[in-house]
Amino acid sequence: MFTEKVTPRFGDADGLRHINNTALVEWFEVGRNPIFRMFTPDLDLSYEKWKLILVRTEFDYIGQMYYGIDVEIRSYITHIGNSSFTIGHEAWQDGELKAKGKAVLVHFDFLNQKSIPIPDVIKAQLHEHLILEDKNCK
Repeated sequence: MFTEKVTPRFGDADGLRHINNTALVEWFEVGRNPIFRMFTPDLDLSYEKWKLILVRTEFDYIGQMYYGIDVEIRSYITHIGNSSFTIGHEAWQDGELKAKGKAVLVHFDFLNQKSIPIPDVIKAQLHEHLILEDKNCK
């Protein structure tokens, strides 16, 4: 599991100090940076080097988050396929789970515009952070 601390910005909050739901999009992406490095260690965004494309995201808002209190973003792998994998994300504030979500990414060749298998060496790295979901729990 990867953890990143996020300090909410003034612009992430509304007039009631609540964190706007759109902040999670950016915060969960910050949580994916260590996983991005598995595929592109220098995070070079050039067409030739970048290897991932985001194909799906989802979010569940569990509790209110507030400005002025740091948020811990936890990221882990929940599924590994041939060319795609799923990342689970959680946002914790004051020791409580406030939001959770998922992102599906595909190992992608941008020059040829097609998905490609995840190399075994990277699959092994992803497996180190695998936490299987309980399909019976919601």
